[in-house]
Amino acid sequence: MSSSTRRSALRAGTITAVAAAAIVVGAAPAFAHVTAQPGQAEQGSYSVISLRVPNESDTAGTVKLEVTLPADHPITSVRTTPTPGWTATMTKAPVNPPVESHGRSITEAVRTVTWTADPGVRIAPGEFVDFPLSLGPLPTNIDQLVLPAVQTYDNGEVVAWDQPPAADGSEPERPAPSVTLTPASGEGGPTSAAAGTAAGPPASGTDTTARWLGGAGLLVGALGLGVGAGAVLRSRRTTGGDR
Repeated sequence: MSSSTRRSALRAGTITAVAAAAIVVGAAPAFAHVTAQPGQAEQGSYSVISLRVPNESDTAGTVKLEVTLPADHPITSVRTTPTPGWTATMTKAPVNPPVESHGRSITEAVRTVTWTADPGVRIAPGEFVDFPLSLGPLPTNIDQLVLPAVQTYDNGEVVAWDQPPAADGSEPERPAPSVTLTPASGEGGPTSAAAGTAAGPPASGTDTTARWLGGAGLLVGALGLGVGAGAVLRSRRTTGGDR
């Protein structure tokens, strides 16, 4: 094999490996952030929405999460469930004008919910915790419920996940957790949010994992191709030298 042919083969193998690496990078999920799970619920429903909090730091742990509920669309029923190692507190604010719910006038509603870790408890690096909220009735005159959140680490760092969705559909740097509200189905069964919580994480997580695995497979295959091509070229050079 001529030297120019060998160089072309090596160049082709390198290009293949680089392309496979680019596919893996493209398949990588967005940088982990606080999200609402599941991401969809019915308007007017009573639904369980969990705030999923991953720990992004390599050296510090998460010890507090504060979530803000919308003031312009007050939610009259807000309930937490016991989370081992964490204490939940609620802060209410006046509702003006008052809203009617189940035959009574509501003059104040929960504005913030804060989970604080007990001493010695934290979300460690590489871990996440779900904080469920029972909310209802969800607004009927908007199509997205935005729930800004503030995450506090045990080293004093505070990260605000409070940026609303961009008008062009792109994801901001620090997106606020949000839930898409769909028209009520009127079927009377469990709401989509409650059903999603019982069934586990949404399908998007599975799809992201599949893309990662597929990309990783392509990268391994490409690297194997490059190694194999190099071995063949070395073998031919050795054979040619023996002759």
